Amino acid sequence: MAAVYSGISLKLKSKTTSWEDKLKLAHFAWISHQCFLPNKEQVLLDWARQSLVAFYKKKLELKEDIVERLWMYIDNILHSRKLQNLLKNGKTINLQISLVKIINERIAEFSHSGSQRNICAVLRCCQGILSAPALAVIYTAKQELMVALLSHLCWLACRQPEGAVVAQLFEVIHLALGHYLLIQQQQVNPRRAFGDVTAHLLQPGLVLRHLLSGGTWSQAGQGQLRQVLSRDIRNQIEAMLRRGVFQPELLSSYKEELLDQQQGDTKTGAMKNLLAPMDTVLTRLVDAGYCATSLHTSVVANSVALLYKLFLDSYFGEGNQLLCFQVLPRLFGCLKISHLQEEQRKALSTSDWTTELLVVEQLLNSVANNNIYNIAADRIRHEEVQFHFYRRVAELLINHAQAPIPAWFRCLKTLISLNHLILEPDLDDLLASAWIDAEVTEFRTKKAQEALIHTLFQTYAKLRQVPRLFEEVLGVICRPAAEALRQPMLASGPSTVLCACLLELPLSQILDTWSLVLEKFQSLVLPYLESDADMALKSLSLSSLLHCIMFNMRSLDSSTPLPIIRRTQCMMERMLRELVQPLLALLDPPGPELELWLQKVSDSALLLAYTWAQVDAMFSLNCSQYHSMSGALTGVPLEISDLPSLLPGIETQHWKKIEKFTAQFNSLGRYCLEQLYLQKMKRTLMQTSFRSEEALRSLRCDAAFIIGSGRKNLNQRTTASWDSQVGTVSGLTYPVAHWHLIVSNLTILISYLCPDDVRYLASVLLRTLPMGRAQDGSIDEEPYITLQKISRAILNSPLFPEMQSLHSAFLMCLAARCSSILCSGAQRDSGLVSQQLPWLFEKDHMVVAHWENRFAKIGPEGIEPRGEIAQNLLSLVKSDFPIQLEGEQLESILGFLEVMSTLQLDSLLPPYHVHYFLLLLSMAVTKLGCSCSSSLALKFLMTCYQLLGYLQRGKSVRSVFKIMYVSDIFEIVLTSLFRASSRFPIEMDDPTWLEFLQVIGTFLEELMQMLIQMKLSLVLNFRKITTFLSSSKPHMEAASGKQLENQNPQGRQLLLVSLTRLCHVLGPFLKEQKLGQEAPAALSKLLQQAMLQTGAVLQLCSVPGAQGWCLPLVLISSVSMLLEADLCLHCRGGEANISQVTDGTLLSHAALYQGVYSQILSELPALAGQDQSFRAALQFLTLFFLAPELHPKKDSVFTSMFHSVRRVLADPDIPVQVTQDIEPHLGALFTQMIEVGTIEDLRLVMQCVLQGLDVSNMWKADVQAVVSAVTLLRLLLNCPLSGEKASLLWRACPQIVTALTLLNREACQEQPVSLTVVEPVLDVLAALLRQGEEAISNPHHVSLAFSILLTVPLDHLKPLEYGSVFLRLHNVLFSILQCHPKKSGRSTDDLPMVLKCARLVERMYSHIAAQAEEFTVFSPFMVAQYVLEVQKVTLYPAVKSLLQEGVYLILDLCTEPDIQFLRASLQPGVRDIFKELYNDYLKYHKAKHEGEKRYTA
Repeated sequence: MAAVYSGISLKLKSKTTSWEDKLKLAHFAWISHQCFLPNKEQVLLDWARQSLVAFYKKKLELKEDIVERLWMYIDNILHSRKLQNLLKNGKTINLQISLVKIINERIAEFSHSGSQRNICAVLRCCQGILSAPALAVIYTAKQELMVALLSHLCWLACRQPEGAVVAQLFEVIHLALGHYLLIQQQQVNPRRAFGDVTAHLLQPGLVLRHLLSGGTWSQAGQGQLRQVLSRDIRNQIEAMLRRGVFQPELLSSYKEELLDQQQGDTKTGAMKNLLAPMDTVLTRLVDAGYCATSLHTSVVANSVALLYKLFLDSYFGEGNQLLCFQVLPRLFGCLKISHLQEEQRKALSTSDWTTELLVVEQLLNSVANNNIYNIAADRIRHEEVQFHFYRRVAELLINHAQAPIPAWFRCLKTLISLNHLILEPDLDDLLASAWIDAEVTEFRTKKAQEALIHTLFQTYAKLRQVPRLFEEVLGVICRPAAEALRQPMLASGPSTVLCACLLELPLSQILDTWSLVLEKFQSLVLPYLESDADMALKSLSLSSLLHCIMFNMRSLDSSTPLPIIRRTQCMMERMLRELVQPLLALLDPPGPELELWLQKVSDSALLLAYTWAQVDAMFSLNCSQYHSMSGALTGVPLEISDLPSLLPGIETQHWKKIEKFTAQFNSLGRYCLEQLYLQKMKRTLMQTSFRSEEALRSLRCDAAFIIGSGRKNLNQRTTASWDSQVGTVSGLTYPVAHWHLIVSNLTILISYLCPDDVRYLASVLLRTLPMGRAQDGSIDEEPYITLQKISRAILNSPLFPEMQSLHSAFLMCLAARCSSILCSGAQRDSGLVSQQLPWLFEKDHMVVAHWENRFAKIGPEGIEPRGEIAQNLLSLVKSDFPIQLEGEQLESILGFLEVMSTLQLDSLLPPYHVHYFLLLLSMAVTKLGCSCSSSLALKFLMTCYQLLGYLQRGKSVRSVFKIMYVSDIFEIVLTSLFRASSRFPIEMDDPTWLEFLQVIGTFLEELMQMLIQMKLSLVLNFRKITTFLSSSKPHMEAASGKQLENQNPQGRQLLLVSLTRLCHVLGPFLKEQKLGQEAPAALSKLLQQAMLQTGAVLQLCSVPGAQGWCLPLVLISSVSMLLEADLCLHCRGGEANISQVTDGTLLSHAALYQGVYSQILSELPALAGQDQSFRAALQFLTLFFLAPELHPKKDSVFTSMFHSVRRVLADPDIPVQVTQDIEPHLGALFTQMIEVGTIEDLRLVMQCVLQGLDVSNMWKADVQAVVSAVTLLRLLLNCPLSGEKASLLWRACPQIVTALTLLNREACQEQPVSLTVVEPVLDVLAALLRQGEEAISNPHHVSLAFSILLTVPLDHLKPLEYGSVFLRLHNVLFSILQCHPKKSGRSTDDLPMVLKCARLVERMYSHIAAQAEEFTVFSPFMVAQYVLEVQKVTLYPAVKSLLQEGVYLILDLCTEPDIQFLRASLQPGVRDIFKELYNDYLKYHKAKHEGEKRYTA
């Protein structure tokens, strides 16, 4: 052993041994169990350390790869499980300081030189040391080593180029910061902690935090890890700064420095020389040398916000407000923007402005949120030191306006909120730079601007100084300025804010403001308008402002004081006489050339004229004491000469000149002129004699002018959007505003439009509708109006069908557009096509309607050939249809079909119904070209047949059947589909194809149902349908029984769907008919024939491996319908021949039914994930269960089905959500089984349920067995049971309740709680308690139910889980209180348990009240539920008190309309309970809390 020891030591120390061999030997010595060395781990670690120390001290020369391997060797030792085990067992391993120092030196070297050599190995060694507490003590014991390491690590991270950073680095920083925070906690010398942080860690920490906040090193591959690690490091840096720079012990030093106070009790010793901590911190912060110039501004800015936050977190409290403020100017002085006024430094870049303004916003918000600024205290005690600082900030912001930056607006908003006097000296400049002259285009900036203007108006409204504010606004508008560069001052945002403010103002202030605007207009603008474009633009701004004021003031009414009414009337008269009429008089252009000033004056004049007319009408209607200059509005007989004029005092001849003038350009003026004409129409309609000839002529002329005014503009396509504000109507937005005006007033206009105008409106409506993908549209950032939005709104409006003339014109226009696309695909001469398909060329629905009379039935059935159109169409389909559509045409026509689908096709009048039916049928049978993909073709055909289905269900469907037989439509559709299906290269299990089959099947079934409902020659039509199906090509192929290579599997599926739908319609119909009638007998034979055909096709489709193998959904659905029809025939057993045939038919298909039955039983779990297939399978099983002659003789069908259902419920591969979805479908089958099954069958079910509820399943972790048993029990409880079956269930009830209690207890003890078990248990428990209201007689079982409620832990649940469990607990609780009140309250022994439940309910109510936003809508319904249930039971006073306290919290969420709703909707008895509850709430709860708020500072 000694030889081994001395040999290894000598070789490691020998100069003759190569380093390659030394490393191999050292590695062997570490891993080998045969190498015995005293203190081997320490020896090997020391050897590697000494080698590295000697190399870095230049005492030893080593190659780079040897150095790297030495680092890796140390790393392997530090991270080895062997070393970790030794340390756990208490063995001491000493790391020498020399190793730690060379690690620190290497990291410092990496950070300064940027070298990456050996960086990974060094960092891993460092991580290994810091990860083990026994090794990390070398750092924690020497604080200066840890500070140096942390400083070097942070600088290394900061100086790494983006993308080149080593992932290990941040793990090491995270560990180092954790250790240093522990050191800070144990530090007893605050001066040393402060010095370490400010001297070594402040700068690198702030830079690193800034870079991490900006996501500099976010990695896609480790995004989540990097985000979490980044957040943790940022939090650690903040904690380090707070504990080092803002310690509680330093508060007195900060006070001495910032408040210039000599504290008599200042601490001595270590603290006496630390007199300027803030200067120390800020000096280090603004030092320019510690990071790149490009980074310095943003680092300083973000650090300013952080330092202020940390200062407030540490020192803010009562009495320290001034101290917390005094830090603010110092920190603000670190920002570049603070020096702009002093040094007139070159303007900052936009990015610097954005960064620093965001910081200023944070600083000001901190002041506002923490109530640092008290206006009175600042003025009385501190000589307005805070006010002067905020004034300085305000002047800086105003003098260097940054309107494109949202934070600039938010800073100003906060300053106004602090004290409006801060900005009042610069109010005019504020209004100019932030509103009137601001160029704001970006959405977020507009929102910030809107919030600032809102705060400004709200503030001055509270001060009752709105006229003063408007005076400043008018001053800014009337300043000399380049008006053409100004944006509209009353765009959507500012206008909305101003409207909200004006609505709250008293009329006296509104009138003062109105008068002020009028005076400014008259004195400063009106005299200088002529030939001055700038003045004309100012007049337009003032007009927009006046419009906004007048439109948003409170209306006069009967309660308005008389002086206000008289003053308003004077204002109206003055405005018309002194402003509107002079402006309109200027609109008399001397020559044909139009100047800009004249156009803007016309806009201004007509806007004011429209505003005056509208407000005048409103006042006249609402206030009888207001006397309009336009004359009485209602109740006056209309003479020819008394027709309302556009505006009083303006001659008709002058209006003609204005109309001619405004028609030359798209502008606000033309829009306002249309509004004036609309106002004139309204005035005319309000007269008593508006139906006179002269009045009607006037109404038609006015309507024609409004429509014709913008006709040329609507014919041009535009994508412009309008914010619905009058002041923003321009040449670009005029078409949108014009269309909006027409559509908004269609109910007035439509009655007075000529047919040509109506057709024009219909064409515009169709042309401007969004088609295809544009219909979905993206969610606009702003709710602006476009032509497409307006048209879509009118199309979806319930009023659209009521406007019959426009609706009819639109239907005609839409049909014409579809027909034109169809005709463009004609492959023959258009004249020939027009003879074959005349409805495509008809421009009037009434012409198509004449066919109805032409082909109407005259004599006995079958004499008149009313199938002429159908036969013609059928011959085209069979031979070669003359129209073929390609891909682009199909896309276009699909757009129009989507529009068609939004119309109410089921309510069309007969002419339109016939036309659209023929049009859609023509589309559906049209040939599709090679460029049409299968998916596009199927989508097109599905849409056509869905729309035909809507028509088929319509009120005018008889009009179609007067010109076409149902059987002819059936044959046309299927002939076309059989031909088209062969061209679909699509898989049988493709979801689109399956959906298409569903649509076709539904259409054909509804077609035949309509035939039966209307009794339209049943035998004739069904015979033709059956004959057609039997002679069709797919049926002939199936009947041959051979597998031909060129067979069409899609056609076979279509045939199968058609046959099964025929059986599905005829079977139930015949079952309901009385026996002995000739028609049912003939129909029975047809049904048998159809069933035989269906059976033949099914036999072929069910051959495994056959070409075109049917998807289980199609196969199962078809067999189900066939079996249903078979059973319907079987039930009609009165006639011998039918009975015999029926029995034979059943036997002939018995093998098919039994084969499908066996297959479904085996595949039922696999079908559970396919909703339609599973439903079809359950329907088949239900029908099969009702046919005992099909049941196997050996096995019980009940047992087989039950075990199959159990396998579905117990299958762990089926998700819980799927099980919940299929449960209702299982319920129908289960109900049928229990109803028909024997008592032994029910006993089997009960036995399986009780086995599944055994608590041992939870111990074996067989949760699925428990859940399946609970689900079976819930299905069983939903079945109607009586007699012995019911007795069997309720005899097992005690056992069930006990089992549920044990299961719930086990599930609740798991961590986390197994809600998969708890929730179903609560559901079935509630059902059991409700169903067993009479059967459960033992109070002990109700007590067990209470215990289940108390067992469920509600803590630590996620919100969605909490809500789900909450609802179920309440269901159980109310089931007990409602169905078992005597059992639950019979003994006072149960009172503690009941009280616990009541506390549980109260706790839930308090949780709801804390989440007010989510539950506000439901609060009145919760109160209603409570009073409804309370009426049914008598509560213990203690229980009632607890429940009421909870309900009071819910009442806190109720608004006054909610209370009124409850008073009105509750029944009389319940209403009394609610009244008592609400009175107690007001007396004991609300009054108490309102009183508490009143005395709370």
